[in-house]
Amino acid sequence: MDATGFKRGSDLLRRHQQDEGRAGEFTLLDRTWDLLDGVFSPTYTPVTELFSTWLPYPEGGAFLEMGSGAGVTSVIAAQSGCRTVTALDISAAAVENTRRNIERHQVGDRARALHSDLFSALSPDERFDVVYWNSNFAEAPDDFVNETDLHHAFFDPRYDAHRRFAHEAPAHLTDQGRLLLGFSSIGNSALLAEICGEAGLAVDVLRTERRSPDPDTTLEFQLLELRPV
Repeated sequence: MDATGFKRGSDLLRRHQQDEGRAGEFTLLDRTWDLLDGVFSPTYTPVTELFSTWLPYPEGGAFLEMGSGAGVTSVIAAQSGCRTVTALDISAAAVENTRRNIERHQVGDRARALHSDLFSALSPDERFDVVYWNSNFAEAPDDFVNETDLHHAFFDPRYDAHRRFAHEAPAHLTDQGRLLLGFSSIGNSALLAEICGEAGLAVDVLRTERRSPDPDTTLEFQLLELRPV
């Protein structure tokens, strides 16, 4: 295991936990958003901004976001012409945060937020034109335990959640549906490819960009498509 991702994730987690000046609102993509305690903040890293502008939203179609956090991407999807938007998160605080931003930006007629462990809140027959997850790509030691809901935003020990995602997500796609993953150069690309191979999926890179979140770190952020072989 390369410890780079775990160190980066640990640093971000500490910033979330120790930032005494954390505000209840933030501005991103020319919009103002609510931010609750215990929810991943898009202000500490550019991933939400990048992926929310890169995604191919299915105009007139159904969009599903896994791990919605504050709800930025789901709201943007609803504002970008999606007929329906479903936002899922394992964190109850994130679900409430997403609901507040859905209401704040007046897209409640086409967007909903559900408390869900991956796809558990969905009925088996629900299908989407795009299923997207900005994943918790920071690889943690095998014996690491996510002690809080916020830990799940950063760490996936053994890549168990990635494995479940690769195996379960295709059942929720329409015939021409697309499975998209927000990832990074500090994630374990080899393990991801192995997991996808087990699920009969290939990994395509749709777009990348290098950013330096701090003076000592340069990361490559990647929008991936997982497609049937």
